Amino acid sequence: MSVADACELCRGTGGEIVWQDELCRLVLVADADYPGYCRVVWHRHVAEMTDLDAAERRHLMSVVFAAESALRAAARPDKVNLASLGNLVPHLHWHVIPRWRGDRHFPNPIWGAAMREAEGGHPVDRAALRAAFVETLAEERGGA
Repeated sequence: MSVADACELCRGTGGEIVWQDELCRLVLVADADYPGYCRVVWHRHVAEMTDLDAAERRHLMSVVFAAESALRAAARPDKVNLASLGNLVPHLHWHVIPRWRGDRHFPNPIWGAAMREAEGGHPVDRAALRAAFVETLAEERGGA
């Protein structure tokens, strides 16, 4: 079995696709505790940012930053966490995670032990998030 055949982000989308182009995709992660949680997933199977050339790195980060900006506009979280770990799934992807002071893990990372029960009450309109992302990405690319 090849590495790509064994990789869950090569075999599947990693979430509900919000947007994609020829290089990467933005997906919504189904996580009731963190509505609006997104991943930006590189299509080609690579493990590290330095596996990309300079133009590809700029492209990927423009999508990550547009996702953060759209999430801030659509969900109004107290903070947004950006993370690229890949320890369990060594396929290049970035997590874009909305955080609220009352969420289960705040101020710790979401992968640690929960600090409390979630307060809830942070719905995210997926259509608004998608529209904010497309608008932000177009602005970052100079209207392209």
